[in-house]
Amino acid sequence: MEDQFIRTRMLLGDDAFTRLQSSHVAIFGLGGVGSWCAEALCRSGVGELTLIDLDELSVSNINRQSFAVHSTVGMKKAEAAALRLSDISPTCRLHPMAARYEAQTREEFFTQPYDCIVDAIDLVSCKLDLIETAHTRGIPMISAMGTGNKLDAQQLRIADLSKTQGCPLARVVRKELKARGIVHHPVVFSPELPSRAHDGTEAHPPGRRSIPASSMWVPASAGLLLAQWVISHLTGVKTAP
Repeated sequence: MEDQFIRTRMLLGDDAFTRLQSSHVAIFGLGGVGSWCAEALCRSGVGELTLIDLDELSVSNINRQSFAVHSTVGMKKAEAAALRLSDISPTCRLHPMAARYEAQTREEFFTQPYDCIVDAIDLVSCKLDLIETAHTRGIPMISAMGTGNKLDAQQLRIADLSKTQGCPLARVVRKELKARGIVHHPVVFSPELPSRAHDGTEAHPPGRRSIPASSMWVPASAGLLLAQWVISHLTGVKTAP
């Protein structure tokens, strides 16, 4: 049988790829950013993925989310993710969780060990608790900052949280984490100032005061950068200067 990962093996080397196949990554949040990160990790050969998101797919998700197509509208994002990823890599061990990460329920998400965590959560309180929990438990982790109301994917970058600028979400997270004694944390962010969104009629989900406008290319690019960091961390292969 032809090896679907042969091109990745050629790039990373057999030893690094073997480490990928034995790794377990948890992706918290499967929206415009997290969905593309999950797909990139699966296509790259990560052997085990835990896929976490409570929400259901809606028509308005189709413009930017990997698992959102008309036939999956109404499905739980975690279930749609597992369905697509199992077709991409039948050997990948998938654990879909249709649940929302919160401080009160955090132990439900740590019943098995992770080699790495990806944070693509929207709600600030949940994001902060997850970051603090990962730091406390010594689990390598990277977080996505804001991609809504942004148009220029070329400005996205991987950086330490302490070096971020121009991102309102990063500013809040930086301040709150510093109060918890956490100064350094890897993130994907863009210094691009958010554009003014035109009026829309989409209802606000629980916990959100507004709905950001969103392109396909900015959140997808952020998701791919998250995957790049994870693969670099798991394999030890440098993917950037």
